[in-house]
Amino acid sequence: MSTTLTAGSGFDFTLAQQLTVIALCALTAFIAHMALAVFNDGVRPFLLDFIQGRTTRSATTAVSFGLSAGFIFGLGAPMALSTGVLNPWLLFLPTDILGMLAPKKWLAPLLGGAWGAVVVFGLNGTNKVAHELPVDFLTAMQQMSTPILFLFTLFPVLAITKQFGRVWGATAGVIELALVILTMKLWPNMFAGALAMAVGVLMLIGLAVAKDLRQRREDRAQGLVEEVAADDPMASLFSTSAARLRRYLPLFMVLGAGVCVLAQMHVFGGGEATSFLIAKGQYAEAAQVDFYRVFGFIPLIATTALASGAYGIAGFTLVYPIGYLLPNPFLAAVVGALVFAVEVLALSWIGKVLGKLPSVRDSSEHLRSAITDTLQLAILFGSLMAANAMGGGLGILVVGGLYLFNEVMGRPVVKMAAAPAAVIVGGILLNLLYWLDLFTPVKG
Repeated sequence: MSTTLTAGSGFDFTLAQQLTVIALCALTAFIAHMALAVFNDGVRPFLLDFIQGRTTRSATTAVSFGLSAGFIFGLGAPMALSTGVLNPWLLFLPTDILGMLAPKKWLAPLLGGAWGAVVVFGLNGTNKVAHELPVDFLTAMQQMSTPILFLFTLFPVLAITKQFGRVWGATAGVIELALVILTMKLWPNMFAGALAMAVGVLMLIGLAVAKDLRQRREDRAQGLVEEVAADDPMASLFSTSAARLRRYLPLFMVLGAGVCVLAQMHVFGGGEATSFLIAKGQYAEAAQVDFYRVFGFIPLIATTALASGAYGIAGFTLVYPIGYLLPNPFLAAVVGALVFAVEVLALSWIGKVLGKLPSVRDSSEHLRSAITDTLQLAILFGSLMAANAMGGGLGILVVGGLYLFNEVMGRPVVKMAAAPAAVIVGGILLNLLYWLDLFTPVKG
């Protein structure tokens, strides 16, 4: 599979794309201000106290900024600049913060729209300036695409191993490796990991469902199946939260339409691997990758939404893969609105189903953990490849040194974002050394 990016050379947005980004950032900031939804899964549990008046807007904003800043500047911006594709960390994490920060309801969409304008009008200038530097660290960062795409393929294997042991993990690993080799041989224009990931995720879900069904049969035989008490306080909280979200169903439908339209425009990728696939023009493969990720996030998003009364800005993220595949933005708007309507209306039912499938819930946890593990290694390895491309051994020393310094300092920049941030800082340092006549850029 080619690793050359076909859409990563710049940010020449059309007027429709610019307006979509600005409008969507305004909308997401407004929704965050209302504490109806945020993108950061770590912030959502804190919103219940804010909604119920037990904490202040400024305190909640501080939590949001602390949990999001590293991802915005260390992952969102570098990934966008290196691929030429927007991502949710760059768009939606800032609007989480700006929306919560705004003291007045009318100010939130203005701040969000302003951020959207900064993104669509500022990135192209930044991109052009960076590519004209003696040490072009943005082109070097495209080296990250190969390790991210191929190592990401292994996340179902890691999840199966963690949950069901070495034998099943080794079996999944052998099957995935065989499928990657087969895909590269028979379908060279297809993303080599697509089929392997599909089989791996299906194996994990099949094993989890089989375990849950087996356990329920055993429990029934022993008379151990219990009904949820009508006065269960958690059930009452979940019911109240679901009702709160349903009251704002029209607003969520507009949000779903906007996110789906942005995905359909192919200037946006929902994840690290997806951004590179969108940049290569491989939209079907990008849809597959983001569809598999959905299984790792539905239980998390559903339970935190029911517990806090705040939903996810991208919902269950199903609108990402659907949007990539739809032929026009008008259809994407309709489908995105309908998808969000179904998701919000089905939240209570999903919560009840997940309550009866503990192994499936565990699979979700293992999937998210495995995705993080594979991407952390892939991003670190890819960042060192980028460092080598822009500065050889000195580049590796600077970038690797910055990454290690971040580790020993207690990770002021979150681990996944530290390596791409180090590439940008390292690239700036190498350019300074060049201007001081202390460094000669690597040729090629």
